[in-house]
Amino acid sequence: MTLTHLTKHQSDRLGGFRAFADEHLAPLADGFDAEQTLSPEVVALLAERGYLGATVPEALGGAGMPMVEYGLLSEQLGRACQTVRNFVACQDMVALSLARWGTPEQRDRWLGRIVSGEVTAAFALTEPGVGSDAKAVATTATRDGEEIVLRGAKKWISFAQTADLFLVFASLEGQHTAFLVERNTPGLSVEPVRGLMGLRGSLLGRITLDDCRIPSARLLGRAGMGLAFVASNALDLGRYSTAWGAVGLAQACLEESARYAGRRVQYGTEIANHQLVQQMLADMATDTMAARLLCHHAGVSVEQGDPDAVHHTLMAKYRSSTVAVRAADHAVQIHGAQGIGAEAPVQRYYRDAKVLEIIEGTSQIQQTLLSAYAMKAARS
Repeated sequence: MTLTHLTKHQSDRLGGFRAFADEHLAPLADGFDAEQTLSPEVVALLAERGYLGATVPEALGGAGMPMVEYGLLSEQLGRACQTVRNFVACQDMVALSLARWGTPEQRDRWLGRIVSGEVTAAFALTEPGVGSDAKAVATTATRDGEEIVLRGAKKWISFAQTADLFLVFASLEGQHTAFLVERNTPGLSVEPVRGLMGLRGSLLGRITLDDCRIPSARLLGRAGMGLAFVASNALDLGRYSTAWGAVGLAQACLEESARYAGRRVQYGTEIANHQLVQQMLADMATDTMAARLLCHHAGVSVEQGDPDAVHHTLMAKYRSSTVAVRAADHAVQIHGAQGIGAEAPVQRYYRDAKVLEIIEGTSQIQQTLLSAYAMKAARS
């Protein structure tokens, strides 16, 4: 199932995204999950297709991809492999930050290399004791002449194990600020975080900044812009990618379940003929389409500069992630004992889906923000 009101260009691009995902990503997804890794070959292939830094304007070396089109790409990446979808989103969050807030020198040094896949990046916001309450960041930055000294720790940072560049958020003179830190900077160390429930190929790590000295020119934007501008804009993009990726995961659950239900025979007939299985398939199909429409609305809203676009993205991420969890639950149930075996893709979908309710803002944070939005709208 897909959207019927896409333009011909969007439909053609969607077909290309799906073919790419089916050929190059889906066959590798189980391996990335089992081995907790992502291959450099896939990174190179993504760069070759222009899928890294895709939303960066063409004038700055990106693809200048419109948001609806970017959403269609994210859905297909998420349908095939959430690890890859997450990797693309992380690169794009840092690339977009450089494009919007970076100095010419910073862009020249890193932006083109992220888009080309030569440099991989990590978005280092979350800390061991700081998750959703990002303004409470405990990592500090202190000026020392022409240098800045970073002290603190970050955790649950996607692709930290292999990243060449970290976008680090710290408090500078009491102001939430963003910094660009290269991997080989003395005082920076990375400890792998393994054994995750889902998105197991995302190479998470804990970053320690022990008197880590960087030039003052590595400050991104201005002091005080870290949360309200740099992180906020990047997280909006990450949330949007996650929303569409959750739709892709729900679609994968539906497709896998429909195929299985059509061939699995119990009580003398395919289980697709049993009403309770039909109910689950009907709910999966309907919920997935509804979530897809929310995501499409969010993309159009961003493209049109709607002042409510951020909240439309929040709605899309909140609903799509909950739909993905429900679809994955149904998919495992339809597969029965076959669904909990290591060889069944649906058990990976189930684990990945739960993670999508947590990353880029938990469902409860989305509910809090959307409740406030609804109350404000009701009073206006």
